[in-house]
Amino acid sequence: MHMKQMVAGLAMAGVVLAGATGLRAAETQSGTPTVKRARVVTTTATVVAIDLDKRIVTLKGPKGNEMEVAVGDRVKNLPQVQVGDQVIVKYYEALALRVVPPGEAPPAASASSALATAEPGQKPAAVGGHEVSVTVTIEAINLKAGTATFKGPEGHSTTVKAADPKNLKLIKVGDQVEITYTEALAISVHKAK
Repeated sequence: MHMKQMVAGLAMAGVVLAGATGLRAAETQSGTPTVKRARVVTTTATVVAIDLDKRIVTLKGPKGNEMEVAVGDRVKNLPQVQVGDQVIVKYYEALALRVVPPGEAPPAASASSALATAEPGQKPAAVGGHEVSVTVTIEAINLKAGTATFKGPEGHSTTVKAADPKNLKLIKVGDQVEITYTEALAISVHKAK
């Protein structure tokens, strides 16, 4: 992924998460403005049909809606799944914004990912996640419009609307802000009760 796409993606993820969860500002013990928020969404579906040859599983959601899911070859334990089994999906998302104190070197951009799957013979399960971190420079703040414009590490500028315009009062033009976005997905299949 190019740095421009990563920065734009982080900004948009930040806006979406902030709007969905109501980010709140705080200050660390050193007085550095920070904004942190996390959420976990969990849903359960029931397996109502399985086509092992085509690798398609039909799931019934909590509201009775059904959907077919094509299961890739990476799922080693598909034959262990039975009609009636419960598929539990947990999605975790977190965003942290931190004003880098004057004199502190801004952290370098980074990205990391991890994936783990069930052992052969067990019910299918997987957990994976990734974290992306970049430091941007605040170029402009428009309190009336509730927006901030920042420049990413490759020099591209982006303007975003703040979910909580009060947070714009915590920053000033020229500030460097470290943005860290983390997401993880866990999927597990459990025997029908």
